[in-house]
Parts: sequence; structure tokens; C-alpha cells
Amino acid sequence: MAKRKVIITSAVTGSIHTPSMSPHLPVSPEEIADAAIGAAEAGAAIVHMHARDPKDGRPSQDPKHFEPILAKLKANTNAVINLTTGGSPHMSVEERMQPAAVFKPELASLNMGSMNFGLYPMLDRFNTFEHEWEREGLEKSRDLVFKNTFADIQKILETGNANGTRFEFECYDISHLNNLAHFHARGLARGPLFIQSVFGLLGGIGAHAEDLMHMRRTADRLFGDAYEWSILGAGKNQMPLATIGAATGSHVRVGLEDSLWIGPGKLAQSNAEQVTRVRTILEALNFDIATPDEAREMLQLKGADQVGF
Repeated sequence: MAKRKVIITSAVTGSIHTPSMSPHLPVSPEEIADAAIGAAEAGAAIVHMHARDPKDGRPSQDPKHFEPILAKLKANTNAVINLTTGGSPHMSVEERMQPAAVFKPELASLNMGSMNFGLYPMLDRFNTFEHEWEREGLEKSRDLVFKNTFADIQKILETGNANGTRFEFECYDISHLNNLAHFHARGLARGPLFIQSVFGLLGGIGAHAEDLMHMRRTADRLFGDAYEWSILGAGKNQMPLATIGAATGSHVRVGLEDSLWIGPGKLAQSNAEQVTRVRTILEALNFDIATPDEAREMLQLKGADQVGF
């Protein structure tokens, strides 16, 4: 019997962590591209991309900040490039959609429901910031709803569907799976669905193994075998939940967007380091690591020659 192939996604840089939290977080277009290429070389079939304004590291959805990153990636890796439509909880949906609308990627992320998005506990761990926007962003999350209404989700789905882009459906709680089932029934969310179950962010589902299995049971009930399942554990939950998830049938996502750490009190030096660690775990569990083209086949992606960059 052939061994199961597991897709590793590496989330390279996001809006949750700020440059002052780790000297290893990539900020400039060159750093972000190099981090993604390193993750792909370590075994990531998919690289999930955000961009930042190189002046101060602020999250940016301006296509001009994505363009040099994508040009370097296209020239140097065959990995599937997954562009964010999440951007930052502080952005409008129109702003968040820009990169996916302009560059027409094979894959884009899509948050499947509105939620409280509490990042402010990080202020207890980090108290020195290079830029004032970093502290302000964390503080404002005490009174922040990350808006992803049915209208927002439909707008992003229709834009992606028109461009042949498929989605990494990010589900932070059980209600998000039900939202996805609603759009799937309407024919707007098209299979095979790539469901990224997100655990351990304040405002979403917890990070206990029982939470993981509750998400899996619900997805099985709603979608049967019409989906590919992946696990994202935030912070210290990254490797434990990836291990539990993979052992019970999931793909995995790791990266500095989701966790700055490689072990207790030890900052990860790169996305590649986290990919290497989870690859070691997966291979010890006797799984094969999916190549980018194998991931394309599993997710029925349109191919790297059909994108807009």
C-alpha cells in the first residue's frame, strides 16, 4: 500500500506578529521571498504569502509590495503560491482582496466568518516596540471584530472563481465550517475543499486535542470525502497539533505567521527551520511529503502557468 502524502504549507509572514517580536521575521520583499524559497526547499509544497511595507514592517495589501516577492518566487521555486485575502483584521475587505484579484493566484486564503480576534495578550510578553503601530494594533484588538460577513465571503469567492483561483478555507471555529457548507451548497465554494482548521487564537476554537477532533468530526459530517483537511496550531500549539492532526489524517501548516517558536523559549530562525522540524515528524510517522505538483493534483489547482504574475 502506498504511503499517504502530506501537504506542508508554510505561512511565511503575516499580520499577527510584528517585526519587534522576532529579529527573524522577514519584512522586506527580498527577505520574504528568500524565506518562502527556503521553506519550499525544506519541503513546503505551498507557501502562504502576506506582504509588509518595508518602511516600517506594517502589514500591506498594496499589490506593489507583493510584485517583487512574486517575481522572485516565480523565478526560483515551483511551490504553490497562496496569497492572503485576510490581510489584517484592521483592513476593509476591498483592501484585503487586492493581491488575489490582481495576481490571480492558484490558491488564496479565505476566512470563513467574523470573529473576535484578540491579540492583546501579546502585550504581556512583548513590551518594547520599534514602531508605535505595533503596540497600537495589539491594544486595539481588545475591541476588534475581524469582519468576514456573508457578503464579504461571497465577494471574495466570486472574484476567485472568475480567475480560476481556489481557496484555503480558514476555519477558526465550528460555525465557520457551517458557513463553508452554506457556500458549498450554493455552488460558490467549489471542491475539493481545502479546509485549514485554525486552533488556539483568542476568539476562535481552543487548542486541545478534543477541539481538533470536534472540528474533524464536524467536517466529516458536513463534507464527507469532498475535502482535504489541514491543521494550523497557533504559537506553542504548532508542532503538537500538527503531529496529532497528521496522525489522524490531516495535512499541516507551519510558519512564522502562526508561531515565532521552534521550542520552549526558543525563537525559530526561519520558516525553513519549522518546515524541517515538521517534516522530520511526518517522516517518522511514515508519511511521504507531497511535492508542489502532487499538491496541485490533490487540490485540482489551475497550474503555475495560469496565474497573473
